[in-house]
Amino acid sequence: MTHWSLPYTFDYQGRKVKYGVEGEGEALILVHGTPWSSFNLRHLIKAFSSHYKVYYFDLLGYGESDKSNGDVSLKIQNSLLDALIEYWQLDLPLIVGHDFGGTTVLRSYLLDQRQYKKMVVIDPVALSPWGSPFFKHIEKYETAFAEVPDFIHAAIVEAYIKTAAYQPLTQATIQGILAPWSGEEGKSAFYRQIAQADSKYTDEFQDKFSHFNVPTLILWGEEDQWIPVEQAHLLHSKIKGSELVTVPESGHLIIEEKPDILVKEIRRFFEN
Repeated sequence: MTHWSLPYTFDYQGRKVKYGVEGEGEALILVHGTPWSSFNLRHLIKAFSSHYKVYYFDLLGYGESDKSNGDVSLKIQNSLLDALIEYWQLDLPLIVGHDFGGTTVLRSYLLDQRQYKKMVVIDPVALSPWGSPFFKHIEKYETAFAEVPDFIHAAIVEAYIKTAAYQPLTQATIQGILAPWSGEEGKSAFYRQIAQADSKYTDEFQDKFSHFNVPTLILWGEEDQWIPVEQAHLLHSKIKGSELVTVPESGHLIIEEKPDILVKEIRRFFEN
């Protein structure tokens, strides 16, 4: 697999944020989730850059962006997104967010009042409460986890990410996901972002879904074991006028499992 690297750097409050821009046309922003990076958006970037100008980046604490000991919570990610949109000088862009990327998009729209032409959220962390025993355990013992030997850390991360997929992941995909979390900096960053995950950041917009006034498409893997598809139907009921498409034989990591179906549905939604 060719090493995934982002060509440009944006300075956000003294912290490095890596980003890329591909294609020409109407502006489209792609936002990844956790524990993923822009690497996992590569299928969408390739497909959409033939018709759109695609902007993508690594969230703070992820991928090639700053992994120092700082705030990498959902609280800061929508502020980063807002700063990037200002920096890119985009007016009413299209936007797609997966997992925490979807949460970031929702926080941007509902809390920051950032306006979008159309919005797509893919298996987003949107409805409180959420979290898992694994998250709670890391929150309690973050330092201990960050000090485990590298080979144990790699095994933990690989086992964890595999539970997000319904279909088997290729070794190249697994390695691409693991790469940003390797080394001492990456290892600490992996447990830091989990320890800082908190449903209080979705609590902040639970009473604001009635404010939605943007065309919205919700995409969901029917076999999602991280956020069951029942959540998709509940979110759909909360966002008036939204469209819901569930995808068979795919899990939470649908962006790796069924990218062609996602591209088809998103393109149809954007062009209608």
